[in-house]
Amino acid sequence: MSKVQNVSRITPPKAGTASIDIPIFSDEIPKRSWFGLLRPKLVEKAVLIADVIFIVAAGLVSSLGYRLLANGDLAHVVAFAGLGIVVAVNFTAIMIARRNYHLKNLARFARQARDSTVIWSSVYALLAVVGFMMKVSSDFSRGSTILFFVSGLATLLCFRFIVANRISQALANGSFTRRNVIVIAEKGRNASSQSLMELRRCGYYPVRTCEVCGDEILSIGMTKSLRSKLADVIQIAKDQRIEDIYLLFDWQHHRAIDGILAALAVIPVSVHLVPDESAARFLNHPVSNVGGTWTAELRRAPLSATELAAKRFFDLSLATAAVLTLMPLMLITAALIKLDSRGPVLFRQKRNGFNGEAFDIFKFRTMHVLEDGPVIRQATRNDPRVTNLGRWLRKSSIDELPQLFNVIQGNMSLIGPRPHAMSHDSEYEKLIANYAFRHHVKPGLTGWAQINGYRGETPQIQQMERRVEYDLWYINNWSLLLDLKILLKTVVVALLQPTAY
Repeated sequence: MSKVQNVSRITPPKAGTASIDIPIFSDEIPKRSWFGLLRPKLVEKAVLIADVIFIVAAGLVSSLGYRLLANGDLAHVVAFAGLGIVVAVNFTAIMIARRNYHLKNLARFARQARDSTVIWSSVYALLAVVGFMMKVSSDFSRGSTILFFVSGLATLLCFRFIVANRISQALANGSFTRRNVIVIAEKGRNASSQSLMELRRCGYYPVRTCEVCGDEILSIGMTKSLRSKLADVIQIAKDQRIEDIYLLFDWQHHRAIDGILAALAVIPVSVHLVPDESAARFLNHPVSNVGGTWTAELRRAPLSATELAAKRFFDLSLATAAVLTLMPLMLITAALIKLDSRGPVLFRQKRNGFNGEAFDIFKFRTMHVLEDGPVIRQATRNDPRVTNLGRWLRKSSIDELPQLFNVIQGNMSLIGPRPHAMSHDSEYEKLIANYAFRHHVKPGLTGWAQINGYRGETPQIQQMERRVEYDLWYINNWSLLLDLKILLKTVVVALLQPTAY
């Protein structure tokens, strides 16, 4: 059955003006669900509060259950309540920083599951180290601690799954509580606005759309026709209990926007300016307040002293642990290289590091040659220079393991743009804009470009341009959590992506 559109007509107070069509779709009006309380902001706050409650409850239940089974005293239950609060505060703080309580992100279970698992594990590991250093870990039994980790994470993931499903259903079915709004739009922009479509999905129901034509926008003063339209809007706002008015204009038309804003000052309704297409892409960047104004950080500066210290601690601790763990594998690899072909075990080559400073990079030798100079040819598929053992070492990325010593020395980081041969740097700096910006951070064993498919040979300039784009995105969006994510994904990519040879 086709949808029925009921249109009510309201006659404006002034004679000679056109009547106003207010479309009311009887089968599209959002249903009032969850007792009429399903609003985006309320849902976001409710999930945040629920996280805190679930985490603290998981700590209490885990400790109480384990102590009762083990016939222990209840003194440790209080300690676990405190631990639950500390974990909850740290977990939710990082989740807030990651914008995981925004409605659109709450609806993405894959993102929520990934971030919740990584953040929960990281917070737990950090607190375990702190507890060990402060000698308070003896106050918490291992059984209760493990049970809290497992039950807390399981509870969060189950809760996230339910929340993501309910929000997705609500967005699809229009179940959010109806919020009556008016849209005043530049002619031709309303139908194609993604922002307005998103508002409708979240329950913002436009009972009236007022289109403003080009002549009315460009006029020096407010035209009679625009004044009449705004008078109608004001009357509807009073009659229909309008809660918000949204303006959809090109931001360069500030004079028209100011005029409309002044005309709407007679009604106690909030007025919002929807970002136009040219501004929206810049507002996706981090926004910071500077005095009485704000800026969109289009490109961040090199890491601050605090960030550098945090990244250095991350690199040094993990690289040292990796060397100690992988030392048997590295010794076996060194012996096999000696047996497979003539030449040294390690291959050294000059690379540009932080701020363009040169350093010697270490790799297991995988070729019959030791190229280093003004002209270096990239390895290609079935390259005759690669040894039999070297082919396997390159595909498995085992040849990169000696770079852990570069990390310990401080020449490299675990995560960062991959360093290229100095001759390649000289070539690409002439061909690719912003290529030199890669040297604003230390080069890394792996990076954002590598886990997104740009690993190995780059025979075409377009491939290197894409790799540089990913490197620059990493520099502008760096965080320890991002480093941990890249590190974990690198293990999977190294095993499953056969692009290195």
